Amino acid sequence: MTDTYHAPIQFTPIGVIRSCFDAKFGTPRQPGLVPSASAELILLPPYDQPGCLRGLEGCSHVWLLFLFHASAGQGWAPTVRPPRLGGNRRIGVFASRSPFRPNPIGLSAVEFEGLIERPGARGLRLRNHDLVDGTPVLDIKPYLPYSDSLPQARAPAGFEQAPDRRRVVFSAAAEADLHGAPAELRLLIAQTLALDPRPAYRQGESGRLHGMALAGCNVRWRVVDGEVRVERVER
Repeated sequence: MTDTYHAPIQFTPIGVIRSCFDAKFGTPRQPGLVPSASAELILLPPYDQPGCLRGLEGCSHVWLLFLFHASAGQGWAPTVRPPRLGGNRRIGVFASRSPFRPNPIGLSAVEFEGLIERPGARGLRLRNHDLVDGTPVLDIKPYLPYSDSLPQARAPAGFEQAPDRRRVVFSAAAEADLHGAPAELRLLIAQTLALDPRPAYRQGESGRLHGMALAGCNVRWRVVDGEVRVERVER
């Protein structure tokens, strides 16, 4: 038996994400929760050669391995307090999908909409993702339904069901802000805020005004009586 391998391992990003989620706050904590979320994965040289993507056409989903770059320098701990569990219950880091890991690597299955082929840019068009703008991508793998889909799989306690969603309403001022904007923007805002991105310790608050950078906009919103109210969309 060979000795256990302990030497540092170095990886080089193959590409970078250009996302509608401009900042970590507001980015979904899992993929598959915001269908309107769009992104581009722009490949970096020398991984932007046409041959690297040959055969991916027709694939509907891909796995992305990426770096939690926004929290990579904050270290890790043996236990974490997932927001999904209210922020009070501690579980092991390896029983969670927390970004604060010994190796800050993320894994997401996202929708693949097609290839990007334009002057100076080659890559993938993505949807229904959980990736913040600027995320370095380490690898791409096709999603294989016959082996990757496990309907009988069990999740850790507290993670069995998709998160609850709040009702989202738009004020008259927010509706005016959105006049002339693509309908997809309104849908993106509603789907993102329905997940209530506030940290766990603020979940019980009501009326506090929050700001979120999303798709180049500053979205101002508050939660009142359990309902998310969008006050302004400053573009």
